[in-house]
Amino acid sequence: MNALRLDDRNQAVLVLQKQLNAQGAGLYPDGHYGEKTEQAVRDFQRRAGLVADGVAGPKTMVALAGQDTGHLLKQRDLEQAAERLGVPLASVLAVNVVESQGEGFLANGRPVILFERHVMRERLFEHRHVLPGLASPEATVEALAARYPALINARPGGYAGGVAEHPRLAQARQIHDSAALESASWGLFQIMGYYWQRLGYASVQAFAHCMAESEAQQLEAFVRFVEADPALHKALKARKWAEFAKRYNGPAYARNLYDVKLARAYEQFAGHAEEAA
Repeated sequence: MNALRLDDRNQAVLVLQKQLNAQGAGLYPDGHYGEKTEQAVRDFQRRAGLVADGVAGPKTMVALAGQDTGHLLKQRDLEQAAERLGVPLASVLAVNVVESQGEGFLANGRPVILFERHVMRERLFEHRHVLPGLASPEATVEALAARYPALINARPGGYAGGVAEHPRLAQARQIHDSAALESASWGLFQIMGYYWQRLGYASVQAFAHCMAESEAQQLEAFVRFVEADPALHKALKARKWAEFAKRYNGPAYARNLYDVKLARAYEQFAGHAEEAA
């Protein structure tokens, strides 16, 4: 489902308001996601221990339905990340809203991934010293690419999306386990597997295991990613959103307005923090 947020007007908001009223919100159910509804969502999220961003996404709906939220990101996880990074909580909330996938797990309980076939080719060259084959390691990689173009390719693309990415990863792991795990982005913050050593994990397998454990572990990987890049960390601390977005998202950040979205989200969350103080 699409997340519901401030100023939405539809039947889904009406259903949400009734669910919140069942929790004691006392809203007038008119189908308009106004400030009172936003505050009621935020209050419920705090009681449930979820990220209190006032946005009613799938995680909030899961909690409203009384389902297990143990593997989902909690407010205290973001608070601990903010303290560790030495930034206001509003900064981490803004990054979580703008830069995360929104959900770190699929409906079947597996972590969100995106397998990159062009990265698989690059990683196989990195691991070429251990590739089996009678030909040269380079020729072996090219032979594998010719045999499995959907998994090993010089060109990006070929995405299946959603749950279908996992069979692609499983097939790639049969070719070379480490290269395959390194070739996927993982979790809420789309951290590439090949960063495992830089981020202090014992192996890419250990990294993948953590990403499959919880959204808190996925946030941990993001925190390590920021800590490992002094320039990125400095930009986050100074709230230089254009610099942060450029370093995190790449040169296309401006076209996608990541810096603008981060600035707006920060101001929103900082304002709510002042109101609550």
